[in-house]
Amino acid sequence: MSSDTELIRRALDAARLAGPDDVPIGAVVFGPDGTELARAANAREALGDPTAHAEILAIRAATGVLGDGWRLADCTLAVTVEPCTMCAGALVMARIGRLVFGAWEPKTGAVGSLWDVVRDRRLTHRPQVRGGVLAAECAAPLEEFFARHR
Repeated sequence: MSSDTELIRRALDAARLAGPDDVPIGAVVFGPDGTELARAANAREALGDPTAHAEILAIRAATGVLGDGWRLADCTLAVTVEPCTMCAGALVMARIGRLVFGAWEPKTGAVGSLWDVVRDRRLTHRPQVRGGVLAAECAAPLEEFFARHR
């Protein structure tokens, strides 16, 4: 499989697909052999759907390509920003094997910043996690977006 840096660069490419009103976050799901299964950008505004986060959309698409109905065992999810509680819960429920993310999100992050959903020992599945990969590069599009929208 590609290096974690390359995985995050692919997620950054996906983030560029976000519409002008959506926060530019990108996610890519890679299969056990490293092939790209699905990619998505945030589309909450574009779709009028509060669940249309990049991670959710990429997971949904990937289960259509690979998976035992909904399981993405041994797959890797790469995302430009630390997942929120909804997305962290979804990747646990999808049985994602590994999570790689870029920028930390101290306000809503659920993979160590504010909460740590994915490492909760009460859950039956806990993915491997690597955070902070290309963090500054992943934070830059967010800072630019929020500077324009405030």
